[in-house]
Amino acid sequence: MEDLKATPLRARHEELKALMAPFGGWLMPIQYAGIIAEHKWCREKAALFDICHMGEFLFQGDIEGEGLENVFTFSVKGIPVGRSRYGFLLNDKGGVIDDLIVFRLGENEVMIVVNAATIPNDFSVISSRLKYPAKLRDISAGTGKLDLQGPLSREVMVELLGAEIGPIPFFKFIRTRILGADAIVSRTGYTGELGYEIFLPSEKAVELWDLLLKDPRVAPAGLGSRDLLRLEMGYSLYGNDLDETITPLSAGLGSFVNLEKEFVGKDALLKERELGEAMVKIAFRVGSRRAPRHYYQILMEGNEVGTVTSGAFSPMLSCGIGLGYVRPEAAALGTKLVIKQDRVEMEAEVVELPFYTGGSLRG
Repeated sequence: MEDLKATPLRARHEELKALMAPFGGWLMPIQYAGIIAEHKWCREKAALFDICHMGEFLFQGDIEGEGLENVFTFSVKGIPVGRSRYGFLLNDKGGVIDDLIVFRLGENEVMIVVNAATIPNDFSVISSRLKYPAKLRDISAGTGKLDLQGPLSREVMVELLGAEIGPIPFFKFIRTRILGADAIVSRTGYTGELGYEIFLPSEKAVELWDLLLKDPRVAPAGLGSRDLLRLEMGYSLYGNDLDETITPLSAGLGSFVNLEKEFVGKDALLKERELGEAMVKIAFRVGSRRAPRHYYQILMEGNEVGTVTSGAFSPMLSCGIGLGYVRPEAAALGTKLVIKQDRVEMEAEVVELPFYTGGSLRG
C-alpha cells in the first residue's frame, strides 16, 4: 500500500470513512455509504467522483505535420475546436494499448486523457510516434479531475459554477475559470447519466470537492458504483474488456475506428475484417439475481466458448449482467448460454447493449 499513489483528496476520503483499495497503481475510494446506495444516488440525483488518478497529456504543435494525426484510430485534425472524440491507441497487431479521449483545445493544441494504469506506457508510445516528441507534455501530476454525474448535475453545476455550463451539449466542453483557476468543463462521463468531467489544477481539487459536497443534492461515490454504472451501459473497462490482445473490431467498437486514415495497427484490422474475428464481445443477461464475475467460463450446449470479462448484479434490471468474449457462433442475439465457475452455474442469454436505457445521458 505504501507504494501506491494517492490523489489530492485522500484525506477527504479517509474523513468520510471510505473503503480504500488499490486501482491502477493508485489508492482509491471504492465506496462510502455503499456501492448500491451510491449507484442509486447517481441514477437519481448527482454523484461526485474523484478521478484525479486519470492521465492527461498536452500536445501543442502542428497536428498533421508533427505526426499526431496518425497516432490514433480517429482523425485528430477532424475534431472541431471545443469538441472531444473517443478512440484507441493500438499496437501493430491491432491490439488496444489504451482507450482514450482527445479534446481539441485549439487549432494547434489538444489534451489527451488516458487511463491511470497506462500513463507511462501511453506517453512513451505516443511520443515515439511523433516527429518532435517534445511537443507532448505529461500534465497528469498538475491536473485534478472531478466527475459530477446524475440527472441533477446540470442544476448543481449552473448554480455553483456558472450559467455558461448549462448549454454545453454532449461531448462538447468549455474552457472557463473555476475558483480563480483555468479549468475545462466537459459534458462527458462514464455512467450513462447527464454529467460533467471537470479538469482544473490539482491544488484546487480539494476546494472544489468541498464546494460541491455542500450541496444536499450531491453525494460522494466510489469506483465500485462507477464500475456498476458503466457496466449497465455496456461501456468497456480497460484491463477487463480491452487490452493489447483485443482489437476494437472484436470488441464491437469499430465505429470508433476510421479505416480511411493511417494509424499503427490499421493493416492488422483490415486483415481481421477480411478473415473475421476469432473471438467477439457479447453482452449477456442472467436469468436470476446471481452475479457473473471476471474469468467465469461461458458455455454453449455444454462446450466452453468463451470467458466473462465483466459481470455484476444490476440494480436497475434486478438480475445479473455481463460482458465477455466468445467464438462467433455463440454471439447471435438470443443465444442461450451457461455461465460457470466450479459448482456455480447460471443460465444466460445474449442481449443488445446498453443493458439500461433509462439514463439521463443526453438530457
